[in-house]
Amino acid sequence: MNRRQFLSLSGTFTGGMLVLPDFLYAFGSQNNSGLLTEEQCLVFIQLNGGNDGLNTFVPFDDPNYYYNRPKIALSKDDVVSKNNGMAFHPALKDFAQIQQNGDLTVIQNVGYPEPNRSHFRSQEIWQTASASNQYINEGWLGRYLDLQCKEHTPTAGINIDNIDNLALKGNEPNAITVKDPNRFKPKTETDETAKLSNNPQLDFVRKIANSATEGAEDIQKALAKSTSENSYPKTNFSKNLEWIARLIKGNLNSKVYYTSLGGFDTHDNQLAIHKNKLTELNDAIFSFYTDLKNAKLLQNVTIVVFSEFGRRVKDNGNGTDHGTAAPLFIIGGSNKGKIIGKNPDLTNLDNGDLKFETDFRSVYATLLKQKLNFDYSKIGINNTPLTTIF
Repeated sequence: MNRRQFLSLSGTFTGGMLVLPDFLYAFGSQNNSGLLTEEQCLVFIQLNGGNDGLNTFVPFDDPNYYYNRPKIALSKDDVVSKNNGMAFHPALKDFAQIQQNGDLTVIQNVGYPEPNRSHFRSQEIWQTASASNQYINEGWLGRYLDLQCKEHTPTAGINIDNIDNLALKGNEPNAITVKDPNRFKPKTETDETAKLSNNPQLDFVRKIANSATEGAEDIQKALAKSTSENSYPKTNFSKNLEWIARLIKGNLNSKVYYTSLGGFDTHDNQLAIHKNKLTELNDAIFSFYTDLKNAKLLQNVTIVVFSEFGRRVKDNGNGTDHGTAAPLFIIGGSNKGKIIGKNPDLTNLDNGDLKFETDFRSVYATLLKQKLNFDYSKIGINNTPLTTIF
C-alpha cells in the first residue's frame, strides 16, 4: 500500500467523526488571560499549489521586481502597509491590519537546501521535516504526538480536510481527519480485535476507524459550549477555520489543528486567480483572528500560514512557474509582530529562484520549544530555533 492509498483510505474510514482524549480539556479551567505553555495550541494553514510569495509580500521598492515581472508585477500604488521596501498584496489588507496590531510576524525567504519543485515531494518534505534526499514515513507532528501522548489519544491532533495529512501521521493514530463536523455522531461500537487483513497498514486504518467511535458525546457537549459567528465568509475554507475556533472555544484543546486552502498553482491567469485566493485567505483568517481575539484566546493560539514552495522570480508571460523560497506568516500566540529576515535578493538567484534564508525546520523547532515546551531534537529536528518570533 503506498502513501497516497493510505491517506485516501484512512480519510474514508474516519468519515468526518471526531473523538476526544481526556487531556484535551486544558482550556476548561483557564482564566483566558495568562500565557501558560500547557494551554498552547498550533493551527497550521497549508496553501497548496505553491503560493507566489513575491506577489504576496511584495518587494515594491526593488526595480528588479518589475524588470522580472513585466506582466504580473503589482503597482507601488496598489500594495498596502509599506514598510522597509516591502508591502502586502492589496487583497491582504486585513493581514496588514493584524500586523499593525502587533499580532503578525513575517518570516522572509523560508525554504530548505536542495529544494524540490514537485508539489507532492516538497509537501512531503515540509510535512515530515526531512532533508530533500531523505524519506520518512511519519510526519513531524505525528512523531511529536507519539512522544507527547502517553497512551493512544485519537485526537491529540485534528486535521479538518478531505484527506489525511502526512504531517500528523505517527506510529499511533493520535490524530484524526474531520471532513464534516456536523457528522460528530456516536456510531455503533465496533470490535477492536477484528482485522481488515493481515496487512499492518490496513490494520492501522482499522484502528483509526475504531477511534472514530470514541468520545462522540463529549464532542457534542464541547460544540454546545461554543457558538458560530456570523462574521465568517461563506466558503469551505472559512468554515474549516470556524469549526477550529469552535473547538478551541468549546474547551476542546487539541495541541495541533491543521487545514489547507488549494488553488495556488498559478501558471496562467495569475493576477486574477491569485487575487481571488488571497482574498479568500485574508477574509477567512481575519474572521478567525477576530473570533479568537474576542474570546481572549489569541495569546494561546499560534497560527502558521505556509506553502510548499514559492514561484520563479521571472514571470512566464501570464503567470509563474514552480520556485523555491517564500514568506511564512505567524499570527497570534503573542508573537512579536516583526518582519524577520532580509528582503528578497533579486540579484543573487539560484538558477532563477530565490535563495532560502531561513530553514523551515528552524520555525518548527521554535514552535515546539517555545509554544509546546518540547525538545525538538527528539523527533530528529536539529535546526537552531529562531529567537525573534515570540
